[in-house]
Amino acid sequence: MKITGKIKTVFALAIAMLFASNVEAQETKEVIEVKEVPNYDQGFRLGFGLNGGYSVDDPYKLALGADARLQYDLSKRYSVTLTTGFNNLFVSKADGDDLGFIPVKAGFKAFVWNDQFYVMGEAGAGFAVTNDYNQTSLILAPSIGYATKYIDLSLRYEHYSDFPRVNNNGTLGEGVGQIGVRVAYGFKL
Repeated sequence: MKITGKIKTVFALAIAMLFASNVEAQETKEVIEVKEVPNYDQGFRLGFGLNGGYSVDDPYKLALGADARLQYDLSKRYSVTLTTGFNNLFVSKADGDDLGFIPVKAGFKAFVWNDQFYVMGEAGAGFAVTNDYNQTSLILAPSIGYATKYIDLSLRYEHYSDFPRVNNNGTLGEGVGQIGVRVAYGFKL
């Protein structure tokens, strides 16, 4: 009988130790929950950029432009943007006319790595302003980029759905694309 009493005592002591270690784990968990991450300061940023690119459709070859971008930071990782400026698509032959237009785009930017590398999608309209061409085009522009406190570098593809192009067989079509690079300086407002 004495052996059974000792077994009961050891068993009761083991259960008590399990509860004691469980209580310590809960106290540690509560300490972790008390520490909160400080709230991200939402706000506006303004950036001015220079754009250069290469058109993937004839008759255009080079693209140059400048823009201004207003960005509102929803959180540390997500922002909405509004971009406008002036872009010019240069023709590859001397007998064609260049196409200058004013883009107006809204976008969404998501930082995906180290709060510096991002992906962004923009959509908007391009309003032609040169050479008696009055067509307005839909613009779609996905991009990837790298941003610091002041510098923003990005690589993007822009598609202009309604601007004219020359097809491979020499006929006219619609839809011009360009691969571009943007270098910008930005600051908090």
